[in-house]
Formats: sequence, C-alpha cells, structure tokens
Amino acid sequence: MSVPTITLNNGVEIPQLGFGVFQIPPEDTKAATLTALEVGYRHIDTAEMYGNEKEVGQAVAESGIPRDQIFITSKLNNGFHAHDDALRATDQTLADLGVDAVDLFLIHWPLPGIDVDYVETWRAMEKIHAEGKARAIGVSNFQRAHLERLFAETDVVPAVNQIEVHPYLTQNALRAFNSEHGIATEAWSPIAQGDVLDDPVLAKIAGEKGRTPAQVTLRWHLQRGDIVFPKSVTRARVEENFALFDFELSPEDMAAIDGMNKDRRRGPDPDEFNYIP
Repeated sequence: MSVPTITLNNGVEIPQLGFGVFQIPPEDTKAATLTALEVGYRHIDTAEMYGNEKEVGQAVAESGIPRDQIFITSKLNNGFHAHDDALRATDQTLADLGVDAVDLFLIHWPLPGIDVDYVETWRAMEKIHAEGKARAIGVSNFQRAHLERLFAETDVVPAVNQIEVHPYLTQNALRAFNSEHGIATEAWSPIAQGDVLDDPVLAKIAGEKGRTPAQVTLRWHLQRGDIVFPKSVTRARVEENFALFDFELSPEDMAAIDGMNKDRRRGPDPDEFNYIP
C-alpha cells in the first residue's frame, strides 16, 4: 500500500503516515522499527530525548531498504538549546543514527522560561540546515506566538510544527495558522494515548465502517491533512495502524469527530513547560 506524501515548504516530501518510537525502550526499538519497515512504513519519528536513536539507526541499516527511501525525523533535546550545544547535539544524533543527514530535525519544545531564547536555537537550526545535516527543519509544540517571533527575527520558516492533536484537542486555530504560513502540521498523541477510543462517536463510526476506533481516528487525521505516526510494539497493531488507505470517512463522519473536541491536553502546556532533563 502506497502512503501519500506531503510536500513541505522547501520541496522535501514527507510520508503522511509514519511510525513513532516515543516511550519504546531502547532494547525494544530496533525490533519494533524493523517490524514497522517490514509492514511498509517509510517514515520513522524519534528524538534525542527518547534515548533510542541508535536503535532506530540499527534498524534502518539492517532493513535492507535504501536510506533514501526512509524518512527519518529526530528532535533536539531540551538541554541543548544554546547555539553551539545544538550544533554538537546534532552531530551526535547523526552519529547515533549512523546517517549523514536526517530528513527532518525539530526543536522539541520552545521552553519559553529558560535562559536560552528559542530564537537562538532556531538560528542554530538554520545553520544545521544550511550545512546539509537536515534536509528540512521545523519545530514541535510551538504556539502561534512562538512562531510569530521566528517569522519576525529569523530567515527560515519552519517546515513542520509537531503538536498534540487528537479528537479531544483538535487544535483547529493553530493548524489553520500553520497552514496559512506554509507549515505542515504533525499530530503527536493522535489517539490521546487511548483516551478517545471508548468514545461513542468513534465506536458508532467504527461499527459502520467495520474498522477499529483507532483506525477511524487515524483516518480522520489523514483526511484533515495531518502527518501522523502511531506507535506500537505489537505487530498486529502496527499492521492495523497501517491499514488506513482502503476506506474513507464521509463529511458527516469528519464533522462528528471534529465535534468531539474538548480542548483537553494529555501533554504539557507549551506556554508553561520548561523541563530540561
């Protein structure tokens, strides 16, 4: 099954469906990633903070799939926001992954309350991109105000903003702002860590489609234009999460799921989160 791609604002194409390795222990990551690649995923989302970049790199190397056919995303750890620290951290990411460049590199959190301004961090990201160490650069968990500062004070518009999005947190205003500025939206926690799966709205649609609530939710993301990367260490679930391209949700289905919004976060508020590991 061919996964659709989205063309980012610098011309790089990213598969709309990927495989996430958040909270997968390092000792399980290689096997899980190899399973995902066997199933057909060609987009892997990791991060320095996850502690499993090496294992992702091992899976990519051992898969037998040409490097240029696998899209790899990683993210800068919160402790390396200072300009030179970001450059060194990027080199370590490349070494751990065993690649010359990542396809997408993100600032993981804006951290608005720390001593290092995220504008300084973004300028380091611009250098990383200019040096060819990342084919595209972007941000994660940035709110509108954070993005507006980048637009005003730096040169490169982020290619991606990876934010928490699910039926209980539809983020329509921020997604629209991203789109207005040519920034693709990636949705993390796409099923709200399972919270939405017992919702009667999803159960009804899933029953009508002969699908699971998780598949319906992921299909909703895809039809909205989100880039999404569910995770699992169970092969059956990895396969289930990939089986999204032989059915469609109707406009009525989409509207019903949109109506589930509660503006309820599972993760931290980016305006207040300043955690440094």
